[in-house]
Amino acid sequence: MYWQNWTAAIGLICAVAGCGDKPVDLGAADYASLGLPRACTPGTKPGAAGIVDNLIGTRGVRFNVRTPSNYDPGLAHPVLVVYAPAGRHRFASEKFAGLTREATAQGFIVVYPDHRRLAMANFDELGEVPGMVSGRWCVDTRRIFAVGHSDGGTTSEAIVFLGKTKLPVAGFAASGAGIRGEDLKSYSCPSPTTAMIIHSRDDLLFPLPAFGRQAADWWAQCNRCRALPPDPRADGCVEYRECADGAQTLYCEISGTHARWPDMNPTLLGFLGKARPANP
Repeated sequence: MYWQNWTAAIGLICAVAGCGDKPVDLGAADYASLGLPRACTPGTKPGAAGIVDNLIGTRGVRFNVRTPSNYDPGLAHPVLVVYAPAGRHRFASEKFAGLTREATAQGFIVVYPDHRRLAMANFDELGEVPGMVSGRWCVDTRRIFAVGHSDGGTTSEAIVFLGKTKLPVAGFAASGAGIRGEDLKSYSCPSPTTAMIIHSRDDLLFPLPAFGRQAADWWAQCNRCRALPPDPRADGCVEYRECADGAQTLYCEISGTHARWPDMNPTLLGFLGKARPANP
């Protein structure tokens, strides 16, 4: 994997995308329509509603948690862990992704860890975050999701194929990840996992097709997908069909430089929101 050569390049993202202060905007979940299961006894989960900053994992990683503004501590919520690009702390990563309001409105508890250099020990550290969140908030442990861009996209994939989480990951979305299909061939396939690969045709740091497209093919092979539609959808995404165990596999080819978070948050959240629950 191309982990060591591009941290400095990703550091330019802040200058391109901007890192100015902006208040966190939470969404209110429509619990009546979401149908989340009631699973936690009142008082058993001490996690506060709303904006919770500066939590520290057992291995030292810092992370922030965002719940729906009307968080119900008795309902089991899906969790969305947003892994940061290189050089981004948790606050800057949240602003860069722009996911908080829409994701919390859809019932997700959203988690933003600090960036960690791409290394096996750090994948262990980042992989512990979903379990820590489930100990303090009412979480549906079958609906843990990982997303991220660049280093964050690489991390989202790696914690799945390396098995770095104690809780199973039901699905992930990786954008602009620095993993080639050739790199992935060195690893064993995980169990079928809903996968969304997003990559820009304008990405000069990790150019197609070795990055993005070939990685999507590897995940489709691991998910034992049998069919691919002949043409992309109107949004530029190609859906692999007839995948094993209900796993979904989607490859989306977009435009824009590597320094941009993809303008696909509704598609991303809709895709993961429909993922079949993982086996506990």
